[in-house]
Amino acid sequence: MPIDAAVQNLLDGLNEQGVRPFEHLSVAEARATVASFVDLQAPQECVAQVIDTTYPGPAGAQNIRLYVPDAPGPLPVVAYFHGGGFVTGDLTVTEELCRALANDAGTIVAAVSYRLAPEHKFPAATDDTYAALCWLAENAAQFGGDPTRVAVHGDSAGANLAAVAALRARDEGGPALTCQVLTYPVVDPYADTPSRTKFGEGYIITAAGLDWFWNHYLRTAEDADNPLATPSRTTSLTGLPPALILTMEYEVPRDEAEAYGKQLADAGVPTEIIRFDGLVHGVYWISGAIPRVADIRSAVTAYLRRQFAERPTNDRPAVS
Repeated sequence: MPIDAAVQNLLDGLNEQGVRPFEHLSVAEARATVASFVDLQAPQECVAQVIDTTYPGPAGAQNIRLYVPDAPGPLPVVAYFHGGGFVTGDLTVTEELCRALANDAGTIVAAVSYRLAPEHKFPAATDDTYAALCWLAENAAQFGGDPTRVAVHGDSAGANLAAVAALRARDEGGPALTCQVLTYPVVDPYADTPSRTKFGEGYIITAAGLDWFWNHYLRTAEDADNPLATPSRTTSLTGLPPALILTMEYEVPRDEAEAYGKQLADAGVPTEIIRFDGLVHGVYWISGAIPRVADIRSAVTAYLRRQFAERPTNDRPAVS
């Protein structure tokens, strides 16, 4: 279908402002550009409680922020890993999303900070996010959470980290996950797909921009063969938790994400793939400028509610 009118208005506005593609920016400029997305977001919702604390990462303590809704516990827990190409993004630019998700899904949302490239290249981000997931599962009860109902969720590079965390949890004796929710995941740095060619320019993230992010994250080209960087290249996907994969029509990584969903399904993993026509990569955070972001978030919320309901909570009382 034609590109969404609100998306086209956004793209036109960015062009008029002279906003350059990421591949032409310095790391500092790219981080500032992503930080400015807060200006395109809806007003932040109130939640019952926000808990700022740290988790023990392999290179030291890292920040983690838990959003607790006004709902009876113990509550399911979603470990959320922000996008930003492994180079940009933080807990500030994703706060509006996490607050809304906590309220709408009736779940604790734990926004995870992790080391960014290029200062900290692969596997720093996956080491941190997997450590955060394990810490959350072990400590969920302290925050009124249910350690038997834990999911991973991320967007773009964060969806890559969520998919990898699910792999590591399976292979390294980590928590048993209820599900994984991957919003426009980037899962193969050298994918040669029609969407990479067709939508390679003009849609916020270009093909060259995606390469720019991958080149900052990976240490060498050989890292792309490592399943902890490229989950689509793992030997087996059998036994992974159910997955929801959301893609956008006009985005570079659309085909690689949908192919990963097919890999999961072929391995016997219950998998749902939803493509949002007319939308582009990066809109998940842009709730104020793009009304149809509500459709993406509704799909995530409905899926989480359904998956958590299928694994009923135990009788343990909530921890105050």
